[in-house]
Amino acid sequence: MGRVIARPFVGVPGSFTRTANRRDFAIPPPSATLLDMLSAAGPPVVGIGKIEDLFAGHGVTRAIHTTSDDDGMDQVERALAETSSGLIFANLVDFDAKFGHRNNAEGYAANLERFDARLSELLPALRESDLLVITADHGNDPTTASTDHSREYVPLLVAGARVRPGVNLGVRPTFADLGQTLASVFEVGPTTFGTSFLEEIR
Repeated sequence: MGRVIARPFVGVPGSFTRTANRRDFAIPPPSATLLDMLSAAGPPVVGIGKIEDLFAGHGVTRAIHTTSDDDGMDQVERALAETSSGLIFANLVDFDAKFGHRNNAEGYAANLERFDARLSELLPALRESDLLVITADHGNDPTTASTDHSREYVPLLVAGARVRPGVNLGVRPTFADLGQTLASVFEVGPTTFGTSFLEEIR
């Protein structure tokens, strides 16, 4: 078992509604994570959304819980303006909880459009030395027959003024490649697993 997820709701039988007060109670990581390495080295680690919960608070120097993806993007923009260096790590849960698991393809598409609009506002705010990474921890196709996580590959998009354009990162053998890459960016680690792709994009 990795964690227990608590999803509070209000209402009466037959018409329950989930609230935004979800909490994830995770088992602490068995060893130091990239977040631990970063916070020990000094850079702030800002966890937005359920990041603090997922890592049982380990390595997160500032936690901001959110109520929606729009709120999450608001917090990312605010943290970017307030944080001169460090890691801003955000999780946008609505794609998963509100649309993917509920097989709501129309809602999922509309949320993608909302995120795309927010992303167009965020990109110009990036500083010359900033690196933006967009990825996911699993697939969640809202058109499958099941309401479970689906098994397609997840995106790995990297942007920033110092990122070489047109690089195809291919299909990576492990999620750990991103962690190792960020360890290279911040000059901490190396982490236990993964291969850095920093030289491919620099």
